[in-house]
Amino acid sequence: MVRVIINPTPGPTIPSPDFFRTTYLAVKCNPDPYVLRLLAALGTGFDCASNGEISQVLKISGGVMMDRSRILFANPCKATSSIRNAAKVGVEMMTFDNADELYKISRTHGCAKLIVRILTDDSKSLCKLGIKFGASLLNVPALLAKARELRLDVIGVSFHVGSGCYDPSTYTDAVMRARRAFDMGKEVGYDFRLLDVGGGFEDGLFERAAAVLTSAIDRYFPERDGIKIIAEPGRFYVSKAFSLATNIIARRAPLRPATALLEAQGKSNEPMVMCESLRL
Repeated sequence: MVRVIINPTPGPTIPSPDFFRTTYLAVKCNPDPYVLRLLAALGTGFDCASNGEISQVLKISGGVMMDRSRILFANPCKATSSIRNAAKVGVEMMTFDNADELYKISRTHGCAKLIVRILTDDSKSLCKLGIKFGASLLNVPALLAKARELRLDVIGVSFHVGSGCYDPSTYTDAVMRARRAFDMGKEVGYDFRLLDVGGGFEDGLFERAAAVLTSAIDRYFPERDGIKIIAEPGRFYVSKAFSLATNIIARRAPLRPATALLEAQGKSNEPMVMCESLRL
């Protein structure tokens, strides 16, 4: 049996209402209905990576129609059936980073509002998403030209510096690349109105990351009237909000006296039993 316990202690900073209205929870980090309902009530949007996540978000409204603009299908590589389903339930915002995706969207969801996801430096993060996602700036002009040819509406640019970013300075380079992508869009006839700064926010480094992002946005987007800026925090919301409790039904340990076992554990950095790795 596994139980999830909500930690009652609040974080050091309570975000303002505007914070929730400009963030889209990365549902994959914790799709617990309690989390979804609470953040939905606060006005948060939802970053969904699959049809299943979209369905979960739609169910939490309790029969009340949720504003579909609060749902972002933030997966640059989707199955045609997933795009068709998004069109069916009224989800329009979605990301792309390759030409095949544009062809699929053109065939199945011509009214979609697209966001080109660009590749950024994620070397300072625990999980490097650039291995799978993101178009290099060299490829962005051709992608935007193809989207224009297919008469698709590209509304902005997104990036993600990687999950668990431990060096917030990397956001500066990412915003600079986004600025270049905005300019590329204008060259082919688009007037972008959305900047998605992704996720990667660590709870302990959040204030630093916010300061770096603010400075970078002021530098590269000094005139930003008409541009909506959003983010996709995940672990920032839930990393300290829950504890996982589980029953230990057995352990594999050498047949030695308890005192000797404890002494051996004190001399080694390696766990002697499985429960040690769970910090129990």
